Amino acid sequence: MADRLTFRWGHVSITGNFRENNEDNFHVDSAGRFFLVADGMGGQSAGEKASELAIDLISEKFEQAIGGPAANVRSAAEAIDRAVSYANDEIMALSGLDRRYHNMGTTIVFLAVCNGTVFIGNVGDSRAYLLRDGNLEQLTKDHSLTQALLDAGTITHEEATTHRYKNVLYRYLGTKEGGTGTEPRQVTPQKGDRFMLCSDGVTDGAKSAVLTELLKTVNEPQAAAEAIVAAAQAGGSRDNISCIVVHVV
Repeated sequence: MADRLTFRWGHVSITGNFRENNEDNFHVDSAGRFFLVADGMGGQSAGEKASELAIDLISEKFEQAIGGPAANVRSAAEAIDRAVSYANDEIMALSGLDRRYHNMGTTIVFLAVCNGTVFIGNVGDSRAYLLRDGNLEQLTKDHSLTQALLDAGTITHEEATTHRYKNVLYRYLGTKEGGTGTEPRQVTPQKGDRFMLCSDGVTDGAKSAVLTELLKTVNEPQAAAEAIVAAAQAGGSRDNISCIVVHVV
């Protein structure tokens, strides 16, 4: 049964080779009930503040919503979306009140466990992946202009990897569109599953084949997270690099 499975995890977040400060933030619940990664934008303190706010506010709401027994899967999904919408409103409010944080924003990607179900969702281009039976699947979709063009069939997958709009987001926390819901995806976890949450600093420097190989072959989640971040850095990532790896055992 899924509710008898346990979770082990590891996490790494580094500034990387090309940035002066780390605008990424993450949170790992000590009981393994939820995991968050956020990638701030807006420059210097603004990006850091936005990602910090998102992590603090969403983790607080998740604690209330799924910290105890949830009534059902539907109520948990609704509570998750309310938490993200609340963080979005607070980021927008501070952005309007304090000139230091004008136009700040952040992505968010989460994994939450409730009553034996894993909920996965995102806003922006931070991603969640699942390695199951040796196959890597991206569970989230980027809210970027490049992804929109890809969905429309205007560009190919190969063109998307280097497209000039790859890092231009049309939806993130700190905008009206950021609070319109994540429609969290539900996954029934299985023994042997390996999840990864990451900022785009990981995928900028490490291709899917590299991620698949490291998730498949590195059997300790902390070592896997370290290996993935190191591979992204060595692969030329030009951003902050953050990663959480969760193993189902």
